[in-house]
This record gives sequence, C-alpha cells and structure tokens, in this order.
Amino acid sequence: MNQEDEFFEMMEADGVRPIKSESRVHVQRSARPRRDPRHRARRLAAMGGEPQGAALTPEHLLDPLDPIEWKRDGVQEGVYRNLRLGRYTVDARLDLINRPLVECVDEVVDFVQQCVGLGIRTVLIHYGRSRHTQSHANLVKSSLNLWLPAMEEVMAFHCALPQHGGTGAIYVMLRKNELQRQQNQERHLHHGR
Repeated sequence: MNQEDEFFEMMEADGVRPIKSESRVHVQRSARPRRDPRHRARRLAAMGGEPQGAALTPEHLLDPLDPIEWKRDGVQEGVYRNLRLGRYTVDARLDLINRPLVECVDEVVDFVQQCVGLGIRTVLIHYGRSRHTQSHANLVKSSLNLWLPAMEEVMAFHCALPQHGGTGAIYVMLRKNELQRQQNQERHLHHGR
C-alpha cells in the first residue's frame, strides 16, 4: 500500500468522506448555437455600432488603471453610492476574460436581458485587469464603457471593490422588470392609504 492509500484509509477511519464531484455541472461552450451575423449587425446598430455589423470598438482606449462609472439621470444618489460601495447583493456574474470582443457584445446584451427578465437587479461583469492600454482586458473595459449606457436596461455601473475584481470588474444596476414595477406601484398605493 502506498502513502496516498494509507492517508485516505486513515482519513476514512476518522469519519472523513471524499466529496462527490459528479453533482457538478459542466458547461460546454460549443453546445451554444451560433448567431446569425445579421442578428449581430442589427444589435450593434441599435447600440450605436456600425450598421454593416463591424465590431463596436471605442475610438480611444481608457487608461487601464482608471475606474469606470456612469449613472442614468433619475438614479438617486444614495442608490448609486450603495452600488459604488458594493452594498447590493450581486445575484449574477458574467465572465468576459479572454473572450473575443465579437462574442462579448452578444454575451453582455443576452446576459443583461436575461437578468432583467429574471428580476435580477445587481450583476457583476468581470473582464480582467492589465497595465497595458492595448490589452484585451482594457479593450473590453473601454467597450463596456460605451455599450452599457446605450442599453436601456442599464441604470448605472461602477468599478467593483478590490475583493470583487477592482478595476477588472464592474457592478451593474439593472432596471426593474414589468412585474417588479407593478409590485412597487401596488406597495406605494397601499402605503398611501
């Protein structure tokens, strides 16, 4: 019997059981259907991109160490401060690290729309960090700074706290979906009586 077998036998005698890994879910990216390029072109055009479907890239790249932030008119200052300070629970995450920029556009739009449909209000988008202006992470960051304000579902965004990715990630606040708006109106009607 080798050392590893002895170790596992000793641990089992003490009541330690191995974790079963078959309950994990493994996602295969290749299983996703490929998008029609015309669909992508329409989506980019709607977001301010070129109608021919060329990649929506910023004219000037941001400094990779600078934080990005934005809020739509009407977002209360206290709400934005809480987003900035990471006080809202992040209910969904999107990882764009090393993803081609062409995929990132579709991923961001689909992710945001799906989250709004599910009633998720605060999400984290992680794109990575770099010290180089021409890096892929900075290209995605600079692009997100253009894409997100163009999406009506996005209310505000701010770079994340260090424990959530710092300048390599952003918190995004999404608008309420129709059901949430109705519930909010009903709540205010009942409190007004």
